[in-house]
Amino acid sequence: MKIAVLALAFLSATSLPGLAADDTYIDDRSNAAALVRSLYNAVSRKEYGRAWSYFGDQKPAKTFDKFAEGYDDTERVDVATGGVSEEGAAGSTFYQVAVAIQATNKNGDVSVFAGCYTARLANPQIQGETFQPLHLEKGTLKPASSDGPLIDAVPTSCEGGPPFAATDAVRDQIIAAFKATYANECQTLGPDAEPGSADPQLYVLKYHDSYAVNGEEHEVRLYQFYCGSGAYNSNEVYYLTDYIGGFRQLQFAEPEMDIRYEDPDEQTKLKSMTVIGYTTSGQLVNSEFNEDERALTSFNKWRGIGDESSSGKWVFRNGDFTLVHYEVDPTPDGDPQVVVDLDTAP
Repeated sequence: MKIAVLALAFLSATSLPGLAADDTYIDDRSNAAALVRSLYNAVSRKEYGRAWSYFGDQKPAKTFDKFAEGYDDTERVDVATGGVSEEGAAGSTFYQVAVAIQATNKNGDVSVFAGCYTARLANPQIQGETFQPLHLEKGTLKPASSDGPLIDAVPTSCEGGPPFAATDAVRDQIIAAFKATYANECQTLGPDAEPGSADPQLYVLKYHDSYAVNGEEHEVRLYQFYCGSGAYNSNEVYYLTDYIGGFRQLQFAEPEMDIRYEDPDEQTKLKSMTVIGYTTSGQLVNSEFNEDERALTSFNKWRGIGDESSSGKWVFRNGDFTLVHYEVDPTPDGDPQVVVDLDTAP
């Protein structure tokens, strides 16, 4: 089956503004949308040789010098990508990417353009010694409205291409937020992480708003991210959507304890234990979500055998998670002390 590609001319260097979100180095050929972002990241960083390399044999200008000269007046470009279609033909896979860009020139003037790019990947399994990675074949952007958020200017379809695959924009935003927040902290985001280890577990929750007059039913989604583990504890991060399309990272209330021992060095005999306040944490330890109880539980081992620990339970009520039970076992005698006990049915 042949793919219908855009029957439009290549963008010339003089008519296409540069495009990049910031100055962070981005060189990503893992998918067509990332390739487009990498192209304009290179342009914004004045790395025109890298930008030129993202095109295949069909270049966007007659010469490299003409290509580079076309961006002399470009100061900054923001980019939004939308749907991506995919279709195979003659041993290659073609992708079409919907794009909108906002270009700012050196005088501070702003222009918005929108359109589609076509990228191509020849089957890697049949390529020989001279390997050609995913690359841009052609594209076109036209002036677009500058009113409203840039994402609103992204086309909903590409002329002549197959329909876009369904996407979950909020999920993608949550994953991006997790990566941005925990890139230097979570093992699952490290260079040695297994593929897919940072993908979230999804739970769908429905509830009736007790504060609403009509008791309307709402639906929210709970995303659980595995962050990593040490000798005997794992850490998890949670995000929760709201019913109007937003999301936030969950912060969990925990009691702050003043623990004193009869034998401070050995810490085997408890003298006193008092709740002196409450804090919040963005991570839970050895946590699980119980779908039947609609509750998150954690069990933090202070030692590997778990005879000293703290544990909690947060129940989903009225669109949020509430601390209802907390225990602390500060000595190896296996006698946990309940410090919070509000565990009632949601």
